[in-house]
Amino acid sequence: MDKKTAWIRTGSRSVQWMLPLLVLALLVQEEDAVRAAVRKAIPLLEKSSAHYIEVKSCFSCHHQAIPVLALQTARARGFGVDEKNLKAQVKYTWDFLAGGRDKYSQGKGQGGEVGTAGYALWTLEVSGWPPDETTALVATYIAGQGKKDDPWKHTSSRPPSEGSEFTATALAIRGLESFGTAEQKVRIERARAWLLKAKPKDTEERVFRLRGLKDSAADRAPVEAAAAELSATQQNDGGWAQAESMESDAYATGSALFALHASGMMQPTDERYRRGMRFLLASQKEDGSWHVTTRSKPIQKYFESEFPHGKDQFISITATGWSVAALALAVAPTPR
Repeated sequence: MDKKTAWIRTGSRSVQWMLPLLVLALLVQEEDAVRAAVRKAIPLLEKSSAHYIEVKSCFSCHHQAIPVLALQTARARGFGVDEKNLKAQVKYTWDFLAGGRDKYSQGKGQGGEVGTAGYALWTLEVSGWPPDETTALVATYIAGQGKKDDPWKHTSSRPPSEGSEFTATALAIRGLESFGTAEQKVRIERARAWLLKAKPKDTEERVFRLRGLKDSAADRAPVEAAAAELSATQQNDGGWAQAESMESDAYATGSALFALHASGMMQPTDERYRRGMRFLLASQKEDGSWHVTTRSKPIQKYFESEFPHGKDQFISITATGWSVAALALAVAPTPR
C-alpha cells in the first residue's frame, strides 16, 4: 500500500468517526433551540389563560383545553410552569361543568355541547382529575347524544377546531374512555366502526381520526394506516396545512405532530417529526407566539384576552398550545 492510499483510507475512517459526533452536536443544538422556544411561549399561555378566567365565565378549548395540555406536557418534560395558574385552570374547568349539572342530567348539555364537554373532560383527564359525580353526569350526557351507530356531531361550523364529526367523535371517545361506565363504553366500539370506514378531508379530520382510532383501541393496522395518511400530507417546508388550498401553519403542524406521537407511530427522533419541529422553530414569533389567521366567523363579541394577534388571538393561542406540546415531547424529561 503506498502512502497516498494509506492516507485516504485513514482519512475515511476519521470521517466515519466524526460524522456521528457531528450529528450528535446538531441534535444537541436543535434540542437547545426547542427548549428555548418552549420557555419563550409558556409565559404567554399562562398570562392569557389567567386573564381569560378573570373576565369570562365559560370554558373554552382555546384558552383552557389546549393550553392546559401544552403546560402539562411541558411540565412533564421538566419545564417550569405556574403551578397556581395551572390548578386554577383545571378548577375553572370543573366549576364550569359542575355549573351545568342540571342540564347534563336532562341530556341538554352546555354551549358547544359534545365538543365543549369532550374538551373539558380531556382537560380534567390530562390533569389527573379523578372521576366524580360531575364527570359521571357529563359522560352520561355524551353517551346519550345522537344515534348509537352514528358519529357525534359539532353544533357549530368554526373551522378548524369546531365543525367536524371527527373532532367531536374523538373527543367523545376520550371522555367516555376516561370517565364513562363499562356500559357507556359500548358506544366507543360503534364509534370506532364509523372511524374505520370514514374518509377525512383535511388535517383536522386526519388528526382526530387518528386520535379516535388510537383511543378506541383499534387494531394496529388501521392506526398505522391513519398515521401514514396524516404523515403523507406533510408539506415540503416540513409543516402541515389545515387544508390543501392553504399554506402550512402552526395549528395544523403542532396538532399533527402531537397526534402522530400519541398514536405511537412517530417519535421525535424520526426525520419527519424533526422537519415539523424545524418548521415550528422557524415560524415562532419574537414574542414567543405562533400567529395563525382565523377563518371562522365570530359568534361572540370581541374581547382582548391578552394574547397577541388581535382578532386572530383565539386560533393563535390554540396553535401556540399545540406547538408547545409537540416541541416539548421532543425534549428528554428532566427533573423540575
